[in-house]
Amino acid sequence: MITVNRIPFRRSFAVIAAVAALSWGTAAQAHCDTLDGPVVGQARKALDTGNVNLVLGWVQGKDEPEVRSAFQKAVAVRKTGGAAKDLADTYFFETLVRVHRAGEGAPYTGLKPAGEIEPAIAAADKSIETGKLEPVAKLVIDRTKEGLHGQFDAVTAKKKHNPSDVAAARAYVGAYVEYVHYVERLYNAAGNPETAHAQEVPGAAKPAHAQ
Repeated sequence: MITVNRIPFRRSFAVIAAVAALSWGTAAQAHCDTLDGPVVGQARKALDTGNVNLVLGWVQGKDEPEVRSAFQKAVAVRKTGGAAKDLADTYFFETLVRVHRAGEGAPYTGLKPAGEIEPAIAAADKSIETGKLEPVAKLVIDRTKEGLHGQFDAVTAKKKHNPSDVAAARAYVGAYVEYVHYVERLYNAAGNPETAHAQEVPGAAKPAHAQ
């Protein structure tokens, strides 16, 4: 069992879940629409093998017909090779990513170049590949502790003020509210990551695997 600054690793899973849930919305937007992301990566395998089932896990059941149709069109066109193949692949990538993101309640703004994956997301992907959670857990725990300390230091620095100084009192109250709400979000997310996800992405539908 590893420890991070004397915090037992197993006891830190609540923190990991909280941060993962709080960042889900932005992470999805920064990851699944990149050319080196998991969605496009699986789409390449599907096209190369002719097996559309390899990508259907990324979309909801109601969207499967649209993806199957796009796949059939892409497969037919890419057989001509050359520029047509590249265009067909791009067409399918864009369709799949757009449908996937719509199912997650996120907007589609086009495919992003490779190399734009955030460090935390890259670490998460690597942990799945290697089967080792410790590196990504340390990354998330350290980031969470940094955020907590920042919020805590901000409010304690303003705690001692002249009650008659309205400006100072308002500064303290502002820092206090931010700190308490930050802790509350972490705590609630740790208890129910699914609920935190829905709160972070208003109107978001359930993930495809949950349908």
